[in-house]
Amino acid sequence: MPKPKDWISAMRLRTLPLAASTVLAGAASAFNYGTFNWFTFALILLTTLFLQILSNLANDLGDAIKGTDDGNRLGPVRSIQSGAISKTEMKRMTILFAVISFLLGIAAIYSAFEAVNWQPMLFVMIGLAAIAAAIKYTLGKNPYGYSGLGDVFVFLFFGLIGVAGTDYLLSGVFHWSAILPAYTVGAFSTAVLNLNNLRDHKNDKLHGKNTLVVKLGLEKAKQFHFFLIVSGMTSLAVFLYLSPIVLWFALPVFLIPTTLGRHLNQVKQTKNEQLLDPELKKVALTAFGTFLALFIFQLISAYELF
Repeated sequence: MPKPKDWISAMRLRTLPLAASTVLAGAASAFNYGTFNWFTFALILLTTLFLQILSNLANDLGDAIKGTDDGNRLGPVRSIQSGAISKTEMKRMTILFAVISFLLGIAAIYSAFEAVNWQPMLFVMIGLAAIAAAIKYTLGKNPYGYSGLGDVFVFLFFGLIGVAGTDYLLSGVFHWSAILPAYTVGAFSTAVLNLNNLRDHKNDKLHGKNTLVVKLGLEKAKQFHFFLIVSGMTSLAVFLYLSPIVLWFALPVFLIPTTLGRHLNQVKQTKNEQLLDPELKKVALTAFGTFLALFIFQLISAYELF
């Protein structure tokens, strides 16, 4: 029987800060328009975190079923791969987190809307699509993660839909400006997936997991990664410049030549795919730190705390 530490390991909690960036970015955008509901914010954040864990569990199960997780994999040992959790136990936990994610999503939608009309129903459909996307990455007969579409779904659900949707639920209005931080979070989330696939591209190719890296080849995938990071920071710079808090426009200027500059050089120069694993944390924590700082600064400004 799996121990609590086995489930904690399977949930891959290190991925949660990047998922939280989606909600923080949407909330920071909503602050610009003077409307904010803390209870709704908490429900959206919990829903997003549970969706990320659901995705991690389903990914562990899907890759184990298809035999992708074996001794040749360079990333951290998965829970089913190590024998700590059986496939049946993982399936049950995946179903449980799918149900919890759905219920939390319904609660967030109910908290955001006073009346039942087309808007909450649209968000219910988006929520169901997000749950399906979390599960279908590696599970099922035709998992999209094995067809090179993982990057598209990550960009959409953890970027455009996640950030703009959070902004809408908190403010009650769609703002075109929210697309800018949404693009940044989507680009960074896709960059993390791209790094993961760069690290595992040899083993993925061997097992028929045709990720975008496998399709593009190593060098083009590195160029794609460069594009994601640079375009993501550029989009954030534009958003900060257009924001009432112009001071934060300076943030990307300091981040690009330091943390992310060294990161891009490391990705470009490395020949050992295993050395890419620490780079995932750099991108994820940079995104989380950036939007957490922006969220706090917007909070201070909105409530005139200083």
